[in-house]
Amino acid sequence: MLKSIRQLWAPKTAQIATVPTGERIYAIGDVHGRLDLFAALQTAIEADDAARGPADTTVVLLGDLIDRGPDSAGVVSAARDWQGRRKVRMLWGNHEEKFLQSFDDAAILRSFLLYGGDATILSYGVDRATFAAADLAGIQALMREAVPAEDLAFIAGFEDFAVIGDYLFVHAGVRPDTPIADQRVEDLRWIREEFLDHAGHHGHMVVHGHTIVPEPELRPNRIGIDTGAYKSGRLTALCLEGDRRWLIETTDRDGAITVATRTV
Repeated sequence: MLKSIRQLWAPKTAQIATVPTGERIYAIGDVHGRLDLFAALQTAIEADDAARGPADTTVVLLGDLIDRGPDSAGVVSAARDWQGRRKVRMLWGNHEEKFLQSFDDAAILRSFLLYGGDATILSYGVDRATFAAADLAGIQALMREAVPAEDLAFIAGFEDFAVIGDYLFVHAGVRPDTPIADQRVEDLRWIREEFLDHAGHHGHMVVHGHTIVPEPELRPNRIGIDTGAYKSGRLTALCLEGDRRWLIETTDRDGAITVATRTV
């Protein structure tokens, strides 16, 4: 069973967020290179979707597929393959942003490496000793040789956000009291305190990752589902249909991947 969920619900008079009739949504938090958890979650979602009957189903990946975990290249490949088989929407995370910028900007590459980018580069088959001996220009050359063009094009095609019914899906959050059309990309991928501490309504129920929480965080104006897969060993999907919500989580328990589902 899943651990207890921290829920701070709106008053009963508040409008309940819904998705359009006939649609079903599975939103997945930050994967960060954990292909094992991601593959198990894909299988669990496919089984859950089939068991619930026909629907217009959309999977939304909230960004940060890469970095920190051991197999970013595998995650990117698996996500691209999944999108070829069903409706999957990919959102930009701050780590994808830095990854693409690192190919041409050494200063950004230095920052990228400090926050788990080395794991991404090595996952593409770059020799560890060669990588360790290279300067920044050398690392950029290794990246250009190792990372397939189709992976770069795939990531470059990610979306900034997705709106489905009463829900807004985004990587980090939104600038409070700012219309969606006026949001800055920087905020969508990087914002923290101004968004997290804001108690007011955002016009939509915002579903986001980016900020790690020990348990999925359900608040009156937002739902955070980054449960820190790369270090906690737990990857979370928020599932939505009508006004119903449930969670599917895959967890690494000493090398064995378990799956748990719970209504919230």
